[in-house]
Amino acid sequence: MNAFVSAEWVETAEDIVLVDVREPWEYDGIGHLPGAVNIPFDQFRSDEGEAGKLPPREEWEQLLSEAGIRSDDELVAYDDTQGVFAARFLVTALLLGHPEEKLHLLDGDFSAWQRDRETTSEPPERERTTYESDPAAETPLVDFETVRALLPAVEAGEITLVDTRETWEFEEGHLPWSVQLDWRELVDEESRGLRPADDLQTLLDARKIPRERRTVLYCNTARRVSHTFLVLRELGYEHVELYEGSLTEWTDRGGDLLSES
Repeated sequence: MNAFVSAEWVETAEDIVLVDVREPWEYDGIGHLPGAVNIPFDQFRSDEGEAGKLPPREEWEQLLSEAGIRSDDELVAYDDTQGVFAARFLVTALLLGHPEEKLHLLDGDFSAWQRDRETTSEPPERERTTYESDPAAETPLVDFETVRALLPAVEAGEITLVDTRETWEFEEGHLPWSVQLDWRELVDEESRGLRPADDLQTLLDARKIPRERRTVLYCNTARRVSHTFLVLRELGYEHVELYEGSLTEWTDRGGDLLSES
């Protein structure tokens, strides 16, 4: 999957839709990439249930329709926080049936783009569409029962369970036999984009997250797990799944947590 695209690619690509997920005051007041539509993060984050739940399908369809996005458009999302919020937009689109091969994250954020490239405060003129999601599309989501059933294989080293939270969160409690990988370890502070692929693979190999093994990611915020999902897909990991239940759900339903002192 070509999950990450460069600024140079964006400048020359045809028939793409740029999606800015920052707040409206940033989009209007600070500026945005020419041609980008604004779909703020809070608009596709469900107000019901726990943080990170998917928005209702009909609300998602209305949101994209109002932005002039079609069901088969090639989308490139960005934010100004090294891609972690934009990643959630893309994974939300994937989970609601948008074709994965047409979903891309700008490698580097708005600040990185603004250093050398044009921005604007003028919104694009786009006509409303009728966006239709695909409820029958296969998705990488797995549920509580699936993850619990996989734990013997995780313990045996046949499946990798990855916790994408910070180290202190992991040490307070994590799913059994999981390994910890903070999404911020994957990005370069200076470029605000991904670290070189060789460096990323060295890091993943050191954490025992091999490319050929089935990998299940989890977190307590959907944006962090979404960013890590896109990075693994970019690196050629073919079997990556997402468990989006919180640790509260896990323990409430009888799952055990491990901790480290």
